[in-house]
Amino acid sequence: MAAAAASSSMAATAILVPRVHTAARITHCSALPSLPPLVSRASFSSSVKLSPESRRFSQLLTKASEETAVDAGEFFTDLKEKWEKVENKSTVILYGGGAIVAVWLSSIFVGAINSVPLLPKIMELVGLGYTGWFVYRYLLFKSSRKELATDIESLKKKIAETE
Repeated sequence: MAAAAASSSMAATAILVPRVHTAARITHCSALPSLPPLVSRASFSSSVKLSPESRRFSQLLTKASEETAVDAGEFFTDLKEKWEKVENKSTVILYGGGAIVAVWLSSIFVGAINSVPLLPKIMELVGLGYTGWFVYRYLLFKSSRKELATDIESLKKKIAETE
């Protein structure tokens, strides 16, 4: 079975490899296909032309990255100030570590579920069904959107303990 898979993958990749004369071909004792020859950069760069829009976009990206360097310094100073205001630092560290462990464990759990045949597709259907129900129940009609907004506001008040 492994030999059949290897030969089928070689057949699939043989289409992508340019033809080379059989006299110049070197045979290897490996089941892996050989790499295609390198493409010269001169032929590639002459075939790619930058449009004025792409140049403008690259300048926009450059300007955005310059501004974020200034914001990063402000971010860290704000973070230091907030960390200094925290009274119970050990609890914050404990909660942060617990959150990291919870994300790690959930990743392992999702990976285990993903390896079971048919279960990922069933979970996807359940998610699509719930999404459809949620849209129908809360987002489709104006009155239900208002109800959702009031529910969210009441939840915010409960979390902030302002009720």
